[in-house]
Amino acid sequence: MFSNEEYLVQLLVEAGLVSEEDVEAAKGSLTVSETLIQRLLSQTSLSQEDVASTLAINAGVDFVSIKDSEIDPSLVSQVSAENAQRFMCIPMQDDGITLQVAIADPLNFETLDSLPMIVGREIIFVCATVRDIENHLAELYSAEGVITRKEEGITVTTNDGESGNERDDAPIIRLVMHTLTEAMRMRASDIHIEPLETSVRIRYRLDGKLVHTDSHPKKLLPSIIARLKVMSGSMSIAEKRLPQDGRIQLKMGDKDVDLRVSSVPSNHGESIVMRILDKTALLLGLPELGFFSDDQQGFERLLRLPDGILLVTGPTGSGKTTTLYACLNVINQPDKKIITVEDPVEYELAGINQVMVKTDIGMSFAAALRSMLRQAPNIIMVGEIRDAETANIAINASLTGHLVFSTLHTNDAPSAVARLSDIGVKPFLIASAVRAVLAQRLVRRLCPICKQPAELTDKELRALSLDSSRIAEAEIRGPVGCDRCRELGFKGRMGIFEMFSVDDEVRQMINSNLTTGQLRRRARELGMRTLREDGIRKVLAGLTSANEVVHATMSDLD
Repeated sequence: MFSNEEYLVQLLVEAGLVSEEDVEAAKGSLTVSETLIQRLLSQTSLSQEDVASTLAINAGVDFVSIKDSEIDPSLVSQVSAENAQRFMCIPMQDDGITLQVAIADPLNFETLDSLPMIVGREIIFVCATVRDIENHLAELYSAEGVITRKEEGITVTTNDGESGNERDDAPIIRLVMHTLTEAMRMRASDIHIEPLETSVRIRYRLDGKLVHTDSHPKKLLPSIIARLKVMSGSMSIAEKRLPQDGRIQLKMGDKDVDLRVSSVPSNHGESIVMRILDKTALLLGLPELGFFSDDQQGFERLLRLPDGILLVTGPTGSGKTTTLYACLNVINQPDKKIITVEDPVEYELAGINQVMVKTDIGMSFAAALRSMLRQAPNIIMVGEIRDAETANIAINASLTGHLVFSTLHTNDAPSAVARLSDIGVKPFLIASAVRAVLAQRLVRRLCPICKQPAELTDKELRALSLDSSRIAEAEIRGPVGCDRCRELGFKGRMGIFEMFSVDDEVRQMINSNLTTGQLRRRARELGMRTLREDGIRKVLAGLTSANEVVHATMSDLD
């Protein structure tokens, strides 16, 4: 009945409507012909109203009692008997603009996605009990002679005893929605749908690691690809020879989630990768990113500067954009005008003007940045500095009273100076404009539920240059694995950071064209903590493992 029963049961437990003991007892007495929710309803005090109310709260919709409502029988013409039963829904009200429809499962993406398109109306969903909907389906549609049967696990509805269409696309819709729902439930960052020679492989990227989760027959590939392209609304089903990009917007519970879809033709068919942009990431503060309190205080002082450039560096996938958004959240105040230029705009930020790069019409980073300066902003974010023109405009903006945030692709923080010089920025401009550079990597957090005390091996001690005196009072922990972390031993990720601050002495060194190695050595003498050293602190605090830090800092020179 419910699209994600496990998630619903978890919500009921968190709401205090059933206990963990109730759930275990229900599982122990579960029969083949019933669901876990049905068993909980029969052997606990849980009511259908409790279930529907919980679903409504978490989906952000209203709960209604259909039996207490007056429904105009003519509304049945808005939703066919077949669709009413297929989606377990009842049309409630029609104001001429929107149609209000009661559904039993407001977390079912197939219903939320498909019903408005099928009906051809804007729909406002409300939630009702399964019992209410089943009773009113029989009452409202009895004149249409609804007949229901089960064929291969698919509900097929016909009218007046005549054979109806079996909707061959329904299994594909369910398969695709299951894939998306599971990915979000598991907090994946990417979904990879990859055609192999004889099958379709589904992989999720979980905390930076690709995990194989499912395989399907190769014959399903065209239907899966077509469904995702339709959901994107902008990708052509007919075009299979060229790469395409699209966007899918979903709502899961109280979460708004964007998926950036990319299709590429391969030797075995089209490959789809979907990047999941969970908007709850926008709510992250600096501590959630992985900053220790001393680093956080220093970084927050930089965010309060009136002008200059703050750069975040690291390879693709190192969390640079998330850090920039967290910075903007910290300083986003009513008295500040903030404008960003991004390629693309990944998250929509309240109170901030965001501009998307469109190179096909001449809207490059540089062109957008020039226009932004005429908008009199206090703070500017440039998604990435890629060329001399963008870099020089950003630097000139910082020298004329603007605080500028941007990213670069460099392995460490001091290398940002050489990178800017390589793309054509004069050393005196770099020295005058750049206030600090933050290099970062992502490491997996140890699961807080199952991590246990551990000892570092001799190899790990050598790799991290640690001796026994430093680990004597440390809280070193290691991965174990449990149900909460899917037996991986890790849950979530955090940053390790390297902060390169530009003071008067460093400015003189930059003006003197000193090498990156010389800058790095002097920065170390002035107190800069390297990526690996910050990682070591987090190993000693029991937040991550030594192996994670070693792998994330292979390019660290120290």
